[in-house]
Parts: sequence; C-alpha cells; structure tokens
Amino acid sequence: MKGQLGFVAASCHVHKIAGAPLWKRAVQRVLHWHELARQRRELATMSDEALKDIGLSRADIQQEVERPFWMDYVRR
Repeated sequence: MKGQLGFVAASCHVHKIAGAPLWKRAVQRVLHWHELARQRRELATMSDEALKDIGLSRADIQQEVERPFWMDYVRR
C-alpha cells in the first residue's frame, strides 16, 4: 500500500507543477489569438517599402492576412 500511495501522491504533484490551470491556459490562448490577429492587421497596413525592408512581399502579407486567427505556424 505504501508504494501505491506514494505513486499517486507523486503523480498528482508532478501534474500540478507541469502546467498552468486549464482556465489560465485558455485565457492565454485567446490572448495569443488576439495578438496574432492584431499583428496580421498591422502587416496589412504596412507600406511596400517597409515590407521590402523586412523581406516580405505584398503577396506574402495577403496570404498571411487570409489565414484564420487561430493558425500560428511559428508556435506549434
């Protein structure tokens, strides 16, 4: 019985440390989506000269702006 009790206590302890609570992760995810949408709107308003400076074309930006807000290929 001692071994089982220790295993349950250890697994619960590891689970609590492993990540934030579900509600906190959900809020962080929604805030991340909001930030992605803001960045894509900002990219769409940049001038062609500014886009050229960062190495992007207007076609690249159009493709990025058309993506759904939840798609983030950088952070997977």
